[in-house]
Amino acid sequence: MSEQDISRFAAAVRRRAEREPLQHIVGSAPFRHIEVAVGPGVFVPRPETEVVAGFAIEKARQVTDRQHPVVVDLCAGSGAIALSIADEVPAARVHAVEVSEHALAWAIRNVAALEPAIGCRVTVHDADATSPTTLRELDGSVDVVVSNPPYIPSDAVIRDPEVAEHDPAPALWGGGPDGLDVMRGVVRTAARLLRDGGWLVVEHADLQGEAVPALLRTHGRWGEISDHPDLAGRDRFTSACKVGAVDRDDTGESRI
Repeated sequence: MSEQDISRFAAAVRRRAEREPLQHIVGSAPFRHIEVAVGPGVFVPRPETEVVAGFAIEKARQVTDRQHPVVVDLCAGSGAIALSIADEVPAARVHAVEVSEHALAWAIRNVAALEPAIGCRVTVHDADATSPTTLRELDGSVDVVVSNPPYIPSDAVIRDPEVAEHDPAPALWGGGPDGLDVMRGVVRTAARLLRDGGWLVVEHADLQGEAVPALLRTHGRWGEISDHPDLAGRDRFTSACKVGAVDRDDTGESRI
């Protein structure tokens, strides 16, 4: 190693010792079979979310009644989920929705970096995932909606400096005492976008494995509601299928 290399390495070690995320120091984060650029202003994708993306990928692969499955990634951040779907489901047409100016810039950069092989199949939208007007042109035609929305409750304490000091606040705080205000908006948008038989896949905190399925039972027409663990066995994401008319019993469970 040259003196310059040694100096750069020592500087990187100092930054990590001060709890700056490793992904910010090296400038990228691996995610499934791709790598995305990350830095200040965008949420660093976690390994737990790879499982969420994997479930959405499997659902997109199961679409057999059309040539190109349509997938929407709400709260897309760096674009890691959207790009992974485009990578692993080559026939898919993927829409990535992000409202944060800073995160949007990272998503656009990552899509451009992976063109023409992957990025050409991802369209980035500067829009609010919870708005009733977002992607109106796709209403009732989407096969899979996937989202890793902010979900931390308003009274929670974030202890890790890597998160508290470096992940952007809009990507963390979900709104309200249960942290699910943004999630409710995402669910409403998904219910509008999905065709009957389409799938919603949403990530949540490990303590929300009962709250999110309960939310879906009372917001929209959902069946096959299930919660799933992450790589560590902790509750991590909920899936549900949009259905037509739904009969509900006295407990609120759907009967299809």
